[in-house]
Amino acid sequence: MASVSEINYQLIPWFGFVQNCMKSAESEGASNTYEQLKDKYLEIKAILQSNGVNMTGIDKLGLNS
Repeated sequence: MASVSEINYQLIPWFGFVQNCMKSAESEGASNTYEQLKDKYLEIKAILQSNGVNMTGIDKLGLNS
């Protein structure tokens, strides 16, 4: 089983990627894609927060559920 550090190491880049995709989807008016990405964003954010990651520097969107 992966350690918390390994999980965070893998999820932090994905978190940034999802945020960038969300920005693109929003600017292109792709609302369905945006909503699907938002679900994934919230899932990853919840995991990172529960693992004690400080979200201040990495959460560009600041969305809550």
